[in-house]
Amino acid sequence: MADIRVPKLNNNDTEYLVVEWLVEDGKPVRAGDPVAVLETSKAADELEAAEPGHLHHVAGLNTWIAPGAVLARITPEAVPEASADAQAAAAASLDTTPAPADGPATGAPVITDPARALMDALGVTVAQVTALGLPVIRRGDVEGLAGTAGAPPATGGHAGADGGDPGQARATDGPAPQAGERAGAEGADGAAGTHPLSRVQRAVARAVTTSHGTIPAAYTVVKFDVGPLLERTRGLSREVRRPVGLAELFVQAVAALHPAFPLFFASIDGDRARPAEAPRIGVTLDLGQGLYVPVVHDTGSLREIADTLMRYRLAATEGDFRERDLTGANIAVTLHTDADVILAIPFVFPGTVCALAITSPQPEVVLGEDGAVTTRTVANIGLAYDHRLINGRDAALFLAALRMELH
Repeated sequence: MADIRVPKLNNNDTEYLVVEWLVEDGKPVRAGDPVAVLETSKAADELEAAEPGHLHHVAGLNTWIAPGAVLARITPEAVPEASADAQAAAAASLDTTPAPADGPATGAPVITDPARALMDALGVTVAQVTALGLPVIRRGDVEGLAGTAGAPPATGGHAGADGGDPGQARATDGPAPQAGERAGAEGADGAAGTHPLSRVQRAVARAVTTSHGTIPAAYTVVKFDVGPLLERTRGLSREVRRPVGLAELFVQAVAALHPAFPLFFASIDGDRARPAEAPRIGVTLDLGQGLYVPVVHDTGSLREIADTLMRYRLAATEGDFRERDLTGANIAVTLHTDADVILAIPFVFPGTVCALAITSPQPEVVLGEDGAVTTRTVANIGLAYDHRLINGRDAALFLAALRMELH
């Protein structure tokens, strides 16, 4: 008998949802066959069978399971009796424990013990969580509800109004929130001005909270003349037969600086820096399904970068990422290219030491060498950095080298 245990899929979540069984209980599987789909706060991942045999479900569909827990077992022969016992044993270890006898009546949601404890601490009522319409209320649901209802949330943090990234500013007053983000009269608990945070936004909140609580960040911004770059993108798009814009060019240029600036791609372990062997560039995307930071692992050519970013943009429209798409970044490029965005200060993502911000190109009037008035196209390019490892002079040198790399 072999156990299929849940791996640690990311550092943000302590449990994952079993959203689909790809192989029925008791059916045969081959080594390498995908058997189940687990959903994290930002992605879905398939787990595979390590050896052939008959698969027996341990965790139930639509239940939450922690890393290291047994998801399923594989036996040489189908043993249905063992499956039922295993499911009962596994259920006892999951955060799906129903409320005690004095809990909600039939038809009300099941409230897990951790969720009920947090409700008591924050003053959230059963009526409020019932209004969420969820069959099972977990601690994370209470955190989101408490945070939007005005009670002290268990985790803090927020995302900016434009594009989902914190610290983003606009040249004019920002637009009204989109319908999916607006707090309206029919809030989650019936009170005006409330709306529960989505799973993706709660993951953003955790990352922001961790970053602001553990990383002493600083910021340096310089002005880039991006007019020549924008002119080059047209020819490059025809050359590689893929859409090429500022995002692709900046990803390529940042990756090229890895040999000269290894500490900008490092991580901090206590009082030591651990440089990365190769650049892996996280790129922020928010196309309406939440903020994602998929990672460009292969930066060998502009065509490969353009291919990857095009695939990620399609995935971002549906929130259809795999966990492997979202892990492994050692530096981030954050995109803030809405027309009016003139300054963006990203947070440094936990596990990295730098985040580069690209803002929208803007026309600027300049005086030419001959005294004539002309215009150019500029963008503010900023670097947020972990001040424990990177100093202001280092950041300025990095940005100067980046400008040279792009010209």
